Amino acid sequence: MPHQGEILQNAIKNSGISITRIVDELGITRPTIYRKFKDDTLDYDFVKKIGDIIGHDFSQDFTQSHQSVLSFVTNAPTKVSSPSALQRNTSPVTSSQDQTEQLLALQTKYIALLEAYNELLIKVYGPK
Repeated sequence: MPHQGEILQNAIKNSGISITRIVDELGITRPTIYRKFKDDTLDYDFVKKIGDIIGHDFSQDFTQSHQSVLSFVTNAPTKVSSPSALQRNTSPVTSSQDQTEQLLALQTKYIALLEAYNELLIKVYGPK
């Protein structure tokens, strides 16, 4: 069974719309979208934006079984409203799995931050 990144990649390929056009409209880089193709789960807003660009409804592709197994959810990322929200979590890590989950969450936040930075650069300096 293909994961969400593969489903997204196949839909883009079948649409005939170039990756260049998609990344330009999203304000992200080609490596970023290729990383998304490897992800098991994807953010709902990201998939929705691509669906709007290529004219594809992904609700038919991400069936109920995909949604339950791969957690295709509609939760938007939360924005930090105050510096106190950035305080470190000092609770002790108890297992290797907790460390892995924390690293994956940190990686996801880091990539989101890089993408937001890229969007800001495009807004300030304009496209290439």
